[in-house]
Amino acid sequence: MLLIVSFSRFGFYSLLCVPCNAGYNTIRYNHPTMIKKTLPGLAVLLALILLTACRPTAASAGLLDSTSTPTAAEATPSPTPTITPSVPPTATTSPQLSPTPIPSEHYISGIFGHRQTYAISCESSAAADWAGFFGVQVYEADIQFLLPRSDNPDKGFVGDVHDPWGQVPPYSYGVHAAPIAQALQDEYQLPARAAKPFTLEALKAEIASDQPVIAWVIGNMVGGIPADYTDKDGDTTTVAAYEHTVIITGYGEDHIRYMNNGRFYQIPTDTFLNSWGVLKNMVVYYAD
Repeated sequence: MLLIVSFSRFGFYSLLCVPCNAGYNTIRYNHPTMIKKTLPGLAVLLALILLTACRPTAASAGLLDSTSTPTAAEATPSPTPTITPSVPPTATTSPQLSPTPIPSEHYISGIFGHRQTYAISCESSAAADWAGFFGVQVYEADIQFLLPRSDNPDKGFVGDVHDPWGQVPPYSYGVHAAPIAQALQDEYQLPARAAKPFTLEALKAEIASDQPVIAWVIGNMVGGIPADYTDKDGDTTTVAAYEHTVIITGYGEDHIRYMNNGRFYQIPTDTFLNSWGVLKNMVVYYAD
């Protein structure tokens, strides 16, 4: 603490007490008649001032520099913890496993057939035998007369089932895969699905799973000439004379086995592909 005493020519004095830390406090006595009377008290007052004003503080004792730059811990506030809401894990489906390699050959057993009842009811006949393999008793005639009628075989049965085989729409022809699959689904709750085109690999995969496939071919696996046909509604489809259906029941490295009217045949794969391709590889298969 800095103590400053000043006297004037009138006998006045001033006492300035400047603390050590900052600024100053001034105690001023200016009345001349009180100088002598107040000296004893002034001594006590000065002692108190010295004890209180000049008591060392943390700053004056050198323990804290009031102008120092705060440390990193002091300058940086404690980070507020981020609260991340708990999100339930997203349900994921099991990954698709690699398909089992298709064996080089496979033959389905326990399938039986019958000879078709009507001249051009091969589709209904094959559908009845196919359903029977899956444990559902179906009669050919029931399926035949469940089918809708149409001049387009993609929509329904074309013509009269008793008419001779080998014609094309709008004459008596038969029916394609979609109406057959729909009848099996609606009436017998079988997971039948029509497809076009179907691949040879997919066909073999179905056979390897012991699921026979109804295939649309020409005659008893002969070639044919496809033709575009436009129905009365303006929709176009592919048709061919002597359209026919068989059930594929097996395959080997270079051949296909099938059932036609209750009898089994085996032909080279290329012969099958040639006949099957005329109507664009059309099938009904078991969609499990």
